Amino acid sequence: MDIQGFHHVAYRCANAKQTVDFYQQVLGMDFQLAIAEDKVPSTGEPDPYMHIFMDAGNGNVLAFFELPQSPDMGSDLNTPKWVQHIAFKVPDMDTLLEAKERIKNLGIDVLGPIDHTLFKSIYFFDPSGHRLELATNTAQPGMLEELHRVAPAMLEEWDQTKRAPQHAAWLHDETKSFKKGTSV
Repeated sequence: MDIQGFHHVAYRCANAKQTVDFYQQVLGMDFQLAIAEDKVPSTGEPDPYMHIFMDAGNGNVLAFFELPQSPDMGSDLNTPKWVQHIAFKVPDMDTLLEAKERIKNLGIDVLGPIDHTLFKSIYFFDPSGHRLELATNTAQPGMLEELHRVAPAMLEEWDQTKRAPQHAAWLHDETKSFKKGTSV
């Protein structure tokens, strides 16, 4: 199969206009297009919706549906709020810090920057309650290759034990340092 990337990723929003305004004003995204229907094309169900598409850069499209006849949006009560999020890449630390100040100045609570060793990021929420992340890569040469190398073993160990494998403990343990080709 020749997967070429995401065509778009879609989420639900509470209000399409408010969502477009937020993503334009806060993240500088271009509002590409809107599609509105009274019936769902794939199922024929009568369920009016507004489907909006935002340019997330480099051919990536973030889309939202406003569904006015559906029950109010909720979140998965069994999943912590930090798990489901949309992460956007920014080019460098200066851009990340400038974004944090800009977002804070708009009255939006921002967490971070958080150091994940491979990248640093900030977190905040959009008007519909979606957690957003802005991240800039900070990995040293060889780190991503080492994580790729140990990924199968980590997954196998996790599947058997449901405990964090220590193959990449250097990511979050200050007493351990990264050494290419070696696992803890």
